[in-house]
Amino acid sequence: MKVKFLLFVFFIFSQFNLAQEPVSFTTSVKKISDGTFELITSSKIEKNWRLYSQNLIDGGAIPTEFIFNNTKNFELIGDVIESKSITKFDPIFNMDQSYFIDQSTFTQSIKISNKSITSISAIIAYQACDDMVCIFREAELVFNLDGSINDIINEDLTSLIYEDSNPLVIDLKNTELLETYSSSENLSSNLYLNLLILGFIGGLLALLTPCVFPMIPLTVSFFTSKGSNSSFNAFVYGSFIILIYLSLSIPFHFIDSLDPDILNNISTNAGLNVFFFAVFIIFAFSFFGFYEIAIPSSWINSVDSKSNSFGGLIGTFFMALTLVLVSFSCTGPILGSLLVGSISSQGGAMQLTIGMLGFGLALALPFTLFALFPNLLNSLPKSGRWMNTFKVILGFLELGFAFKFLSNADLVEHWGLIKREVFIGIWVIVSLALFFYLIGLYKFPHENQSVNKSKFNIVLSLFFLSFAIYLSPALLPNGSSNARLLSGFTPPSFYSIYSKASDCPLGLNCFKDFDSGLTYAKNNNKPILLDFTGWACVNCRRVEENVWTDPIVFDLINDNFVLISLYVDDRKELELKDQITLNYKSGKTKEIRTVGDKSATFQALNFKSASQPFYVLLDSDLNILNSPIQYTSKEIYQAWLEEGLDNLNF
Repeated sequence: MKVKFLLFVFFIFSQFNLAQEPVSFTTSVKKISDGTFELITSSKIEKNWRLYSQNLIDGGAIPTEFIFNNTKNFELIGDVIESKSITKFDPIFNMDQSYFIDQSTFTQSIKISNKSITSISAIIAYQACDDMVCIFREAELVFNLDGSINDIINEDLTSLIYEDSNPLVIDLKNTELLETYSSSENLSSNLYLNLLILGFIGGLLALLTPCVFPMIPLTVSFFTSKGSNSSFNAFVYGSFIILIYLSLSIPFHFIDSLDPDILNNISTNAGLNVFFFAVFIIFAFSFFGFYEIAIPSSWINSVDSKSNSFGGLIGTFFMALTLVLVSFSCTGPILGSLLVGSISSQGGAMQLTIGMLGFGLALALPFTLFALFPNLLNSLPKSGRWMNTFKVILGFLELGFAFKFLSNADLVEHWGLIKREVFIGIWVIVSLALFFYLIGLYKFPHENQSVNKSKFNIVLSLFFLSFAIYLSPALLPNGSSNARLLSGFTPPSFYSIYSKASDCPLGLNCFKDFDSGLTYAKNNNKPILLDFTGWACVNCRRVEENVWTDPIVFDLINDNFVLISLYVDDRKELELKDQITLNYKSGKTKEIRTVGDKSATFQALNFKSASQPFYVLLDSDLNILNSPIQYTSKEIYQAWLEEGLDNLNF
């Protein structure tokens, strides 16, 4: 689960080439009877791209929509009928979506009332995505009632003619920086390093449990009694432990190769997420001591007998396998967290292998280290009540993580059960329950006595009390900017029990009109963070919830910049005075009718980009401060903001 929390930040985003239009349309008309026609729109979709269905649930892509003009001349008969779509996991939206690949057909039946008309016009508004980037487009459709076919040329926005009177073109300086930005950060090495560290931490936690910790001196004593080969045998023993845990990930590589989406599908399958919720609850109560999850004793005895029967490397291997099996009741829930967290994320098989490597390294390290330096055994603390206390703490953590999976199912199915404040409230209750346990107010039925009121336990209890207090402000109506330690882990801030007065991200003060934001920046002598985004842009939300929520990044934006967020998919109609017509080089025209039309065209004309998220830093005189940036990590985003501030006076 911890793996999943970290992975949420590290998706890779690529640049979309404006010259490429991934979807093209052809229109035709079929006459059914006198005055009745079928208007047919056929699409051709480029390889690896998806055009989305008209029928989608909220929270995913923007559905395709047809808007017919001058309907006083004809009557629409029924709805637009589309060809059969595919419903499958979509890596952009992390949920099942209905979409078309290669081609699609949309058919609208009409009955004309004005027999003098020769054509019908319409607009198709659509979203198209590949596995990394999405675009939002509108295309003007013309249906010739004489049956002739029209190829619809959806020209890219950069072919719009620059005119002195064009209100969407601004006088940018340092435009050479637009040619040097990199929209894709290769974070795989950092990702794997973090996974290795997280797996290692999981292994260290397992070492402190009562199933593993007492085994260290017993096993080390066995090797040191073997004389001169003890160091070599201990090294081999540790290596076999690592290999055994690595081997647990091998089956998932076969699954992943058969269907690369199958592991990703788990993250959005409501039934499986509810199942994982139940599994984590079972893990938690096993740590509480109500029952034990253990490997059958017959298996352990069989493996142990083989370790005694064989000598050399084979015997050492079976000793390592015996340790893995005997310790399963304590390591199993931790491994389960690692397993479920990995396969519930992008690219689960390799991530699981890296996590297992870290876990095995942590478990193998003390057995090898103490065999090489046996005198260090005297520095180990004695086994005792503290190990059971630690096990119970892990149980509470498993309990808290369990609700993340129930939250996943809730978000996908729109049940409205685990909204942000409810989720955080559960973590507050778990933290308080752990605080009361550590100060000895109650004990579990199998325990003979309450927790010892040692200084360490008191300090630990105060930590969990402080954590509950830290989370509590996030339960209040204006608490969406709090609890940043759980950012990317909790439900999104808009999924709230409270109605939101502002639709700016994280409660930041923002402008949704460039001119208004620029005026404010000039009056307050502040630079601008220009945010090209979309309401249905999932990666935009991920940056806001996983990067902007970082305290340093948030303060940099809040204290130093004027945030201007321009939504390229906003279908709100512009006021009539703000609607304009622009000309393409080919002679065609483009109508700027909606807020989204204006924002998308503004981005394309001035910044030569059509993908979102897309971030630009400007001063109030329209100097570009540094190269634009897209989806990236919080460390890179922070450095980018700081670089922009440093360049203010170049």
